[in-house]
Amino acid sequence: MMMNEDDDELLGYPLAYIMSESIPKTQKAVVFQDNGGKLEYKDIPVPTPKPNELLIHVKYSGVCHTDLHAWKGDWPLPTKKPLVGGHEGAGVVVGMGDNVQGWKIGDYAGIKWLNGSCLTCEYCEQGAEPNCPKADLSGYTHDGSFEQYATADAVQAARIPKNADLAQAAPILCAGVTVYKALKTANVKAGDWVCVSGAGGGLGSLAIQYAIAMGYRVLAIDGGADKGEYCVMLGAEAYLDYTKEKDLVTAVEKVTNGGPHAVINVAVSEEAIDQSVKYVRPLGTVVLVGLPAGSKVSASVFFAIVKTIQIKGSYVGNRQDTSEALDFFARGLVNCPIKVVGLSELPKVFKLMGEGKIMGRYVLDTSK
Repeated sequence: MMMNEDDDELLGYPLAYIMSESIPKTQKAVVFQDNGGKLEYKDIPVPTPKPNELLIHVKYSGVCHTDLHAWKGDWPLPTKKPLVGGHEGAGVVVGMGDNVQGWKIGDYAGIKWLNGSCLTCEYCEQGAEPNCPKADLSGYTHDGSFEQYATADAVQAARIPKNADLAQAAPILCAGVTVYKALKTANVKAGDWVCVSGAGGGLGSLAIQYAIAMGYRVLAIDGGADKGEYCVMLGAEAYLDYTKEKDLVTAVEKVTNGGPHAVINVAVSEEAIDQSVKYVRPLGTVVLVGLPAGSKVSASVFFAIVKTIQIKGSYVGNRQDTSEALDFFARGLVNCPIKVVGLSELPKVFKLMGEGKIMGRYVLDTSK
């Protein structure tokens, strides 16, 4: 509904903005002033949406490994400072700018890594919006979803199906979209072997499920018997524990009868990436998703040519990929195993993430 003039002036919002409720002036958020600095759980102002933006009451936010990199500042792209991280925010539209079309108050909306793009450059025109040189990134160059109220460009915001479980939907907005796009990039056919390296984590656990839903056979690689049980429970046909295998390359080739047709590398490990180039099947594709800081790919030029393999990078997804990934979720074909904790517990989650002790996805309840 449109609030009256007195209400707008009381809340400090321009009359052009539509608000659904008595939006508070302040909110809880986790903020850091400097990379690697203290993660402060504190009160900050509620943002005012620009004419092209939604104001979303974030109910839940997933925690991605990218958020850890943003806090540490160990990527070559600098973050804004101070910064509210997070880019897997699921919530309800409670306000919008006067240029917004196609949204209404009460809609379920998601805050993605790609917060906004120019929509006019050569990359946006061909659907490669994440590659836009003017891309605005949630939880990196734009305050993200580790707060109770956040803004998102209305064009790029994800449309979450009404009545969806928002806690379950949150990880789909990055982890789900990212691995779904990676599987599309692999360009394999039903019945082919897909190896997921780093299969027990948030991205890997979803990659297993999307791959199965798309008709592929899955070999999962990770470390530890507990992750093995977890991956098999999710539907992986086979599991290899890299901490137990003396010759992982040979083991992979044996299980898949010559190597997987594609490898989805979500492990944050340079060694794992290098191994995948060796064990991928001739004519196969190695897809790079995980971003270990400062790492490089080492590939034998001779064998890359003789095996005719492809090495491709896959960087999140566009609006169509997001819609398709959410459709798999809405139809019950993927279900991200999550653990819900309070927003104030983000430092603990980062600690566990840095130690490699997380299976599935941690999701933050912004009310706590």
